[in-house]
Amino acid sequence: MAYNESMIVVSGTQVSCIGHDCEDIPGFLGERFGGFARRLDLSFNRLRSLVGLDAFSELEELIVDNNLLGNDLQLPRLPHLHTLTLNKNQLTDIEALLEHLTEVVPSLEYLSLLGNEACPNQLVSLDKDEDDYQRYRYFVLHKLPNLKFLDSRRVTKREQEEAMARGSFMKVLKPKSDQESSDHRPEGSPTPYTPLPRGSRDGKNHKGVFAKCRYVYYGKHSEGNRFIRNDQL
Repeated sequence: MAYNESMIVVSGTQVSCIGHDCEDIPGFLGERFGGFARRLDLSFNRLRSLVGLDAFSELEELIVDNNLLGNDLQLPRLPHLHTLTLNKNQLTDIEALLEHLTEVVPSLEYLSLLGNEACPNQLVSLDKDEDDYQRYRYFVLHKLPNLKFLDSRRVTKREQEEAMARGSFMKVLKPKSDQESSDHRPEGSPTPYTPLPRGSRDGKNHKGVFAKCRYVYYGKHSEGNRFIRNDQL
């Protein structure tokens, strides 16, 4: 795919390339803007990797909502990054993701993963409830104890204490795909029960679901960064 600089919006130290169906980070982006950009928004594209992000060594905020990023996601080391939003991607393995983030973004304080299977709530599966989501929060905070905001909520002191005491036992199990289950099932045995609807397990076949939900997620661009208000920085 050919890219051109008319796709880019620059405002001070903020650089945006939103909604252009980019399948990779344009090479000229890092060459032109990597040295001074503090905030980079690549939302509403078709990114499957973040190769080329290492040119943005001074980055403080990264928004990559509504892309195709999966469990093979690799970030370069970004020592100054404090805000990362990965809403509505294809992440399912929360433990691997958190282990990676611990290594490459040591200053992270704001993280949002809404709309991924790795974040168990009704945005991705109707069978998930507040207890499932709360256990997920404890596990994330156990791995990333310096977080101030997770998804759309501020981290509370009680959550920090609970995460320290029991967070390691709150691991969210990665759901097996239909293919993985069938490969290990004896011939003729019944299909095992799973509460996950088929559509929610297939990131390439996303289906919207309408139901009563306690999670609010709206807006067109860069939803994840909207939960941070000036009086909370």
